[in-house]
Amino acid sequence: MKQILNQLFNHQSLSKQEAAEVMTNIALGKYNESEIAAFISVFLMRSIELDEVIGFRDALLNTAIPMNLSDFEPLDIVGTGGDGKNTFNISTASCFAVAGAGYTVAKHGNYGATSVSGSSNVLEYYGAKFTVDQDIIKRSLDEAHFAYLHAPFCNPAMKNVAPVRKNLGVRTFFNVLGPLISPVQPHYQCLGVYNLKMMRLYNYIYQNLGCQYSIVHSLDGYDEISLTDTCKIVNNSGEFVYTPEQLGFKKLKQEELWGGNSVDDAARIFMNVLENKATDAQRDAVVINSAIAIQTRCPQKPLEQCKAEAAESLAGGYAKKAFVKFVEIYK
Repeated sequence: MKQILNQLFNHQSLSKQEAAEVMTNIALGKYNESEIAAFISVFLMRSIELDEVIGFRDALLNTAIPMNLSDFEPLDIVGTGGDGKNTFNISTASCFAVAGAGYTVAKHGNYGATSVSGSSNVLEYYGAKFTVDQDIIKRSLDEAHFAYLHAPFCNPAMKNVAPVRKNLGVRTFFNVLGPLISPVQPHYQCLGVYNLKMMRLYNYIYQNLGCQYSIVHSLDGYDEISLTDTCKIVNNSGEFVYTPEQLGFKKLKQEELWGGNSVDDAARIFMNVLENKATDAQRDAVVINSAIAIQTRCPQKPLEQCKAEAAESLAGGYAKKAFVKFVEIYK
């Protein structure tokens, strides 16, 4: 690690092989927390390079618990996090809106590192016990159309860096890696990113992976379609820019998406969304992100139809039903 750190301090990048070796050693527990913190901190001061991302990703997938869910053709809906906006759990609520509409979702997520409540926080709050038991995961996909993959359970490296990430409390390159290292490697991926540089990086990676994808970013810095500003969407068909009004919604204020000061606050908003008791702003944010996810799964469907399916999932109680069944299976 000393050699690697000196190399990075001298403004040199890691090759794919070097990046893979370091990440493998992190997974094997060969470094202490101080070494890991120093390593992570380098990337707080400069952007991560493509070869480094690919090397880290390859190592994490090689050390992950194998999981084949291809029979279910699941979709992953995820944000990089790290946008500093502390929104409520929009992507997690969207997962259940999409599952309630009848599409299978296998979400790869974690505890919040830079926000009050990550997806793992809110699901655990309601009693879900995380697992890598494939029988349970497959049953949940079959009966609830949703399964959850808690990143530290799926990969030892994520577990080893969790305390450091939490103590740092800032965005790290693990935010970049999270969406790329699901052991399921789903063919359908709907991803929110916190800046345009990340959008270009993921677009290149997804093109080379050959998956069906949508990458979204709101130009005021959200890693989802926030409806607080113009958003950009990149998918297999090209790049598109939309105002909230062009998507069929009124423009929202940032405070309308606030996730609160605690997991309790975030969990309450999350449940209000699933029970169709949320504010118009909260519901609209979930509906548009769910609609883009549905369109990622079914590119031939017009956005208006996807929005209608997402809205009906919430209004008809199907999203809540999927959530209740998921928690029942994961208890």
